[in-house]
Amino acid sequence: MARKYDGPAHARRPLLFDGATGTELERANVSCAAPIWSAQALLEAPGTLRQIHQRYLAAGVDVVTANTFRTQARVLAGAGLADRAASLTRSAVEIARDAVAREGRGDVLVVGSAPPLGDCYKPAETPDDATLARDHAAHAENLAEAGVDEILAETHITVREALAASRAAAATGLPCRTTFVADGQSRLLSGESLATAIETVAPFVVAVGVNCLIPTDARACLPTLAASGVAFGVQANLGAPGPTVEAPRTADLSPRGFADEAMSWADAGACFVGGCCGTTPAHLAAVALRFRGAQRDGRTRPV
Repeated sequence: MARKYDGPAHARRPLLFDGATGTELERANVSCAAPIWSAQALLEAPGTLRQIHQRYLAAGVDVVTANTFRTQARVLAGAGLADRAASLTRSAVEIARDAVAREGRGDVLVVGSAPPLGDCYKPAETPDDATLARDHAAHAENLAEAGVDEILAETHITVREALAASRAAAATGLPCRTTFVADGQSRLLSGESLATAIETVAPFVVAVGVNCLIPTDARACLPTLAASGVAFGVQANLGAPGPTVEAPRTADLSPRGFADEAMSWADAGACFVGGCCGTTPAHLAAVALRFRGAQRDGRTRPV
């Protein structure tokens, strides 16, 4: 049964989300080829996927993201699997729940990913408004029926689609966090301002944030996030995940370096932090360790 997180364990530090799933699958030699990318694991390597979730749980995360990044019917249609959108979404959530149960982590949230319907680096692929409303509503309903605790409308690159995904998530009655891909000038890949994007989705969400951007760009977005008046978070990556970006960037951070960045996000007021493409359980374990140390030192504050 879905629930809204309200436990005391995280009352004095940011909620710690997990890190990358797709690039971890690739590290395990599981194909993440187009068009369905990480959803392929639901068909071919569910055990490997569960083990990845378990490694993040062992690292100390508070939130596991179900592998629903590419289980929308529109995306699955490219592989002739559109009719399996609901069942694959349900499988992704069940695998995440199984991992939580195996690790004995009853305090962990399972969130469902609701990303763009097109390529996450190509704003021009954003469909028309009617398609956005219909397809995001269907995906949000599938996530709710599968039993996620929250919906994470992540990696959004246009205001139009972020609004559609956020509105659809809110209509299910579940909490929604919406995160954007932004650059060092606080602009979405569409060229729209991050401030405008936050203002647009704010009525439908419990928090906003940035994700799938390198730490230096995340750092540059902190003033805009903090000034928004909306609870916010950061889930940075270690560079573009593949050839979908014309000029891939990398951020070769060690787990310790990533933890340093995460602490800076927390110090700026982030209520949740996590990783994206390229991050590993070791990166999140380093953050969890730093958070525990900060709590002992009395450094963290209510969020």
